[in-house]
Amino acid sequence: MKKVLFLALAAASFTFASCDSKTENAGENAADNVEAAGEAKADAMEEQADAVRDSADATADKMEDAADAGASQTTPAPAEGTTTTPAQ
Repeated sequence: MKKVLFLALAAASFTFASCDSKTENAGENAADNVEAAGEAKADAMEEQADAVRDSADATADKMEDAADAGASQTTPAPAEGTTTTPAQ
């Protein structure tokens, strides 16, 4: 009889332990909302970083194009006191 009573008590304990309370659900929902807000902010920051990288790449490309256009018009002489060696 004691074993049956003990098993019934154990089963009842597990049943009540697995139930969620309204307070617990509210806390979990609040945590989920904070997590979602953090994820959204991180995504926005990543998009801004991508935009900055794209802008920097475009500016660098324009500068390289301008340098290439200027180099094709005239070839500057080497600085005084320097020597050039052919590539091997």
